[in-house]
Amino acid sequence: MRLRRSKDRRSLIKFKPVKRLCLLRHAKSSWDNPDLDDFDRPLNQRGEKDAPEMGKRLKEHGFIPDVFYSSPALRAFTTAKIVSEIIGFPTSAIKSDQKLYHAHENTLLAFLKNSSDECDSIMIAGHNPGLTDFVNILQGETIDNIPTAGVLVIEFKIVSWREVKEKTGRLMFFEYPKK
Repeated sequence: MRLRRSKDRRSLIKFKPVKRLCLLRHAKSSWDNPDLDDFDRPLNQRGEKDAPEMGKRLKEHGFIPDVFYSSPALRAFTTAKIVSEIIGFPTSAIKSDQKLYHAHENTLLAFLKNSSDECDSIMIAGHNPGLTDFVNILQGETIDNIPTAGVLVIEFKIVSWREVKEKTGRLMFFEYPKK
């Protein structure tokens, strides 16, 4: 537990370090071209409408990440760019990582544990079923499904991302287009 001085600098107060993880499932993708590779599928009209709406909801919650990672798949990266513009995160700073393309929960956990402790808030845009499975191992409640364009934030009372374990997170909020 760290100590810091209160504003009046007369006393030391104790506080628990907090790290926050935001997970964003890509918005609805288009299946108009069945010959298109899964990786290259763009957003459909509904996805183009839902992604900005989820950005607005995230902004209402006041969440802006220190770092934003995305699957490089077109639908995920496009969703990440739309949301980042709305929340005020520079789109040029989104980091694309191949490991996040259809990542399983164990891959996502390893990715998170290897994140820099300099970052107190991390956002990841990716895919199901990995994201839903990941959320369910991180926190005590079960979520049946993160719908397309669904976004949630989990809080951890930890100093280092290496400390993340099963059921150590607390769900702060969970938003999705039809909610």
